Amino acid sequence: MSITPYNPPQDDIEIVHADHEILVVNKPSGLLSVPGKGPELADCLITRLQAIYPEVLLVHRLDRDTSGAMVFGLTPHAQRHLGKQFEKRTTKKTYVARVHGKVEEKTGTVDQPIGVDWPNRPLQMIDYENGRAAQTDWRVMKSNDTESRLRLFPKTGRSHQLRVHTKFIGHPILGDPLYTPDTYQDYPRMMLHAEELRISHPDGGKGHTFRVKAPF
Repeated sequence: MSITPYNPPQDDIEIVHADHEILVVNKPSGLLSVPGKGPELADCLITRLQAIYPEVLLVHRLDRDTSGAMVFGLTPHAQRHLGKQFEKRTTKKTYVARVHGKVEEKTGTVDQPIGVDWPNRPLQMIDYENGRAAQTDWRVMKSNDTESRLRLFPKTGRSHQLRVHTKFIGHPILGDPLYTPDTYQDYPRMMLHAEELRISHPDGGKGHTFRVKAPF
């Protein structure tokens, strides 16, 4: 399945926090976290950061069209330490999304396994046979008759998890070129943002919370 043309924003990357072990940035929507296949997809967040921090090391990813808080290691120790936190799910992630329609309940949980939709890659889908367990808690911030604003709290980190889970409950994310292509032209971007990230610092283990306000 074709995705929209790659035309990443050229603005400077906002540095949220930097110290001797970690780097936290506000990833812009429309920019790949890591290089894609082919020279036309070489421009990405980590290569831009390497120009400023040559030692920067990848820990996790955000989808191309998702914006928000993303942490990198600046030492191999930090990369390992942070990687284990994501693997053991001790990190806490909060997202903001604008979704289609009025969500009637105030809170809820989606517990549905996710797997690759092979004929329609890179799409993912609810897959009860081969999918991996995936859980997302959600809470309504505000809503009207046409759309709702949610806070999303993923408990797992499956590919496209929030996009698939919101679609599953009948309220897909607005402006999503893959899962709600009919709304893509009506919005300046996909309405999904990584608002908050809580981690333990690799140097000493103290808890840190990094917050980046949603731009929509």
